[in-house]
Amino acid sequence: MRQAARHKANATWVQVGDGSHLELHHTPWWRHIYRDFRRYRVTADPALRTVFLTQGFWASCVYRVSRAALLRTRLARPFIALAQKLIEIVTGISLPPQCEIGEGLYIGHYGSIIVAPPSRIGHNCSLAQNVTVGVAGSGDNRGAPVIGNRVFIGAHSIIVGRITVGDDAVICAGSVVTRSVPARAMVMGNPARVVSYDGSFDYIFYDGMDADPARKASLERARSLNVGPA
Repeated sequence: MRQAARHKANATWVQVGDGSHLELHHTPWWRHIYRDFRRYRVTADPALRTVFLTQGFWASCVYRVSRAALLRTRLARPFIALAQKLIEIVTGISLPPQCEIGEGLYIGHYGSIIVAPPSRIGHNCSLAQNVTVGVAGSGDNRGAPVIGNRVFIGAHSIIVGRITVGDDAVICAGSVVTRSVPARAMVMGNPARVVSYDGSFDYIFYDGMDADPARKASLERARSLNVGPA
């Protein structure tokens, strides 16, 4: 039964939420900052606290501005490097402008978050403290993860290598992920293994989520599978 459940879930992975086909629609940097800000407001964080006391929001703001400047002109590189180093010292969060991060990034806790420059992270994702998204492997297999939309990454998690994490997945606290994760899978442990296909629907909140067609399709798929624990 366990193998049948895994086969059924993997068969539908490419249909809905294949992280390897991640598409990031890019809007002006200020719009990204606004969408990031709204993630904190939806989770009931006060506006002033978000702006003045939330280091994760500071880091995402510097990332958005730095990435926009990097794509506009090379002359800004010294200032970008300085800004990045300062925000790393202040917050302990490293979001290099070379990586791609969709709108609605939520970092609710302080520090020790490392994202490698080649990494790609989808829309409306949440990162807890002490998370590493890094490069691993050798030769043609060397690379960084591609993380889908609406993924929740728990505290002290490590995700490395040329792998994909499907939409609406949950990486539980303390997990070490070195293999691709199907959409809507919940993984835990070292090495990480799938424990259910309940998805991140109870962990990720954002404006308009109930009307989001991609989220609705993924939620319906999860309900139709009903595979239970892996």
